[in-house]
Amino acid sequence: MVRWTPPWCACCGQPQSPWRPAADVCPRCRRISGALPVRVVGPYEGRLRDVLHAFKYDGRRSLAPALAGLLRAQAADVLAAADLVVPVPLHRARRRARGFNQAHDLAARLGPPVIAALRRVRATAAQTALTAPARRRNVRGAFALAPAGYGRGRWSTTARQRATIDAIAGRVVVLVDDVITTGATLDACAAVLRTAGAADVRAVTVARAVIGRPR
Repeated sequence: MVRWTPPWCACCGQPQSPWRPAADVCPRCRRISGALPVRVVGPYEGRLRDVLHAFKYDGRRSLAPALAGLLRAQAADVLAAADLVVPVPLHRARRRARGFNQAHDLAARLGPPVIAALRRVRATAAQTALTAPARRRNVRGAFALAPAGYGRGRWSTTARQRATIDAIAGRVVVLVDDVITTGATLDACAAVLRTAGAADVRAVTVARAVIGRPR
């Protein structure tokens, strides 16, 4: 499978021309205000796409350790600076149908503590066939903080929500997902975490749909 190598864009994660500095931002990302920095293993095509399809849609959860290993190697510096990792959530209906959340399976193997700090509060249409603006409209308001669990104790929703905020506030948070296309979903999740007080939010994904051609 194809794995991207540095120098890559510090924002979208795509490879750049060798003469660009490793921490440089590509021309496209420089035009996007507040773009979320993302580190990516490789392009969503070929063998990597096949493996992710088997993992995500065929229930091949045994692929999670290998995919997480690729993420750890590609994003070692990002993960080393993280206080915690947060998997992108599925809506409960999709989670029930699939039987697992692939992002959580990856996050659990990356090293930093995992906090399921987000929940998807409404089901959204599949992003695959949507344009970039439609994808952003589709996920607008779709995510919220997930109240922390406290075992069998009886706690108010407010207290549990406060516990989630306390876990995030002032921390460096890394979002985890399997694939990024336009970044609309990750941006929507990052906005919720920033509102909760996260000091910095970044993201790691296994694959990315290629945006144009690297420059």
